[in-house]
Amino acid sequence: MSGIGSFISSFFSTTHADAEEEKPADTNEQADANAEETPKEEEAEEEEPEDEHPKIREECQSSPSCAPLKHHFEKCEEKVRAGKGTKGEDCVEEMCSMMHCSEACAAPKLFSKLR
Repeated sequence: MSGIGSFISSFFSTTHADAEEEKPADTNEQADANAEETPKEEEAEEEEPEDEHPKIREECQSSPSCAPLKHHFEKCEEKVRAGKGTKGEDCVEEMCSMMHCSEACAAPKLFSKLR
């Protein structure tokens, strides 16, 4: 699956959230205030539910309706990486077909879990 992930990542840039700048503690009061905020921030992060979309998408890509498209995409990707494809050939059409199938399968499952 890493081949598909790296292929898709090549089209989209990675964006990172801006981290807050750390300010030097001038007094003990500021250090105590920062120490009290840290556990609250960790609790908030723990409460955030896990994103089920990647898991559901993986299941759908392996489903009988989407498995042939995934197989076709992987074969195309192997062919292009081996240099056996035609000049300028890419597997965008195959990827789009596979993603369309997997997203159409995943959408009802995902939204039923969000309600």
